[in-house]
Amino acid sequence: MRNVADDLVQVLVDAGVTRVYGLVGDSLNAFTDAVRRSGTLEWVHVHNEEAAAFAASAEAQLTGRLAVCAGSCGPGNTHLIQGIMDAHRSEAPVLAIASHIVSREIGTGFFQETDPKALFRQTAHYCEEVAQPEQLAPMAMGAIAAAVGHRGAAVLVVPGDVLADASSGGPPTSAPAAARPKAAPSEEAVEQLAGRIRSAKKIMIFAGIGCTGARKEVLELAGRVNAPIGHTMRGKELLQWDNPYDVGMTGLLGYGACTKALDEADLILMLGTDFPYRDFLPGRDTVQVDLDPARLGRRTPLVQGIAADVGLTLRALLDKLEPREDRSFLKSMLKVHDSAIATGIDTGSPIHPDYVTTVVDEIAAEDAIFTVDTGMCCTWAARHLTPNGRRRLLGSFKHGSMANALPMAIGAQFAEPGRQVVSLSGDGGLAMLLGELLTLKTHKLPVKVVVYNNSSLGMVRLEMLVAGDPPFGTDHDMVDYAAIAAAMGFATRRVTDPDDLPDAVREVFAHRGPAVLDVVTTPDALSIPPHVTAEQAKGFALSMGKVVLDGGFGEALRMARVNLR
Repeated sequence: MRNVADDLVQVLVDAGVTRVYGLVGDSLNAFTDAVRRSGTLEWVHVHNEEAAAFAASAEAQLTGRLAVCAGSCGPGNTHLIQGIMDAHRSEAPVLAIASHIVSREIGTGFFQETDPKALFRQTAHYCEEVAQPEQLAPMAMGAIAAAVGHRGAAVLVVPGDVLADASSGGPPTSAPAAARPKAAPSEEAVEQLAGRIRSAKKIMIFAGIGCTGARKEVLELAGRVNAPIGHTMRGKELLQWDNPYDVGMTGLLGYGACTKALDEADLILMLGTDFPYRDFLPGRDTVQVDLDPARLGRRTPLVQGIAADVGLTLRALLDKLEPREDRSFLKSMLKVHDSAIATGIDTGSPIHPDYVTTVVDEIAAEDAIFTVDTGMCCTWAARHLTPNGRRRLLGSFKHGSMANALPMAIGAQFAEPGRQVVSLSGDGGLAMLLGELLTLKTHKLPVKVVVYNNSSLGMVRLEMLVAGDPPFGTDHDMVDYAAIAAAMGFATRRVTDPDDLPDAVREVFAHRGPAVLDVVTTPDALSIPPHVTAEQAKGFALSMGKVVLDGGFGEALRMARVNLR
């Protein structure tokens, strides 16, 4: 007999879904059994629902299509939240199926009862509960349309007994959900922007992931007005490669001349970015172009805001601009940038994470997909991974969750089975979702996990130092992750000598199945942002003074060797 869960599977298949990431549970049993019987959907068994949502987020970001995850009632749903929030903030079209306790017990404080709608309301464009079998198909279609059309997460809450109920006749066939429409700028707004550009002498472009589909126009604009281009972390893979106007990044992960160019420009064009760190923005002379009007001006004061698609805006703008001859500002910023990135890599002992990332970058495939843990791993990736138009870089760049790299690598490898996927994992992040190594093994996913093993939560350590506090609770015991992975059946290498690193990377990357490279790195590699305030410098000095007063003179000397690159 066909049940409601069969209807849900049919809706997903009609929407182009090929797999569901999740962890089985009693309230979800009718759905997982429908997946089994369908023969069309693949069930990806993970070891934590959080990982299921991160994996779905990665798949959706790579493909641009809907991805699906599922969790059982109570704890299953609360585990899902972390990855669903990340997907939502990353604008990844993800549908979460959150099963609920049986309908008759809702509101009684039943075993594992939560209020899924209240839990997920902040994490999704759509969050509704199916109460009757007849509601399933239209509500599932509405959730999918919200996820795809608005770009973000949608949550469909379904009690377990409703999933098991008899179908009311099967879902109707329906056209797939439409993508988000592209808004065009008004002629008046474009003319006003063109006038501002004509009047400015030093123009700076600061661009992000919202320039997807408009790379050609961004570079053409930079060439037309001789503007340096800075990019965000999410914009790195899009704008850094083959870009003669590139001056790097600003912010906590920054490098190069981006910060200086922002400070010296008399007109800043923020294109397709909601860059959150207002302290790294000049706070003046800024025009922002973004598809979402709610983002305009919320990070920095604007002289003009345009709520429109970046590509459509720039194509209209370029027709109104004549090439300018003065290249002095661009040349000076490129010179500063070249000087700033000319510092050599420390290849000595103990192993520096800069060196690890450089070697990985050199040996990885030309179309590799990198997933990056939140924290210092993002710094090393920002500075030393080389995009080329084919490589991809995924991370929890807006939500900033730990432990995202490994589960995102799972979704990336499922989405792109023929490509090399490399998880750049901090030891703190890997420890948090260590069980997902078993997911790689179970599904025979050839992901390569590179562990920056410094026995420290490096970014938190740095934050404490600049705040004037000695590091507390950031350091932990050294762990042999290669030994743990080997016990799970992985191919592994553990590296403590920098001379062994290149061969170890080649060996691990050449292995046909999943493999772990455990590199013991120095915890002292705390890269400082390109713009350090007097208050931050004072805080760092105070923190070392407190360490000395606490009797840790040797520790203070060790912290003084902070990498200022």
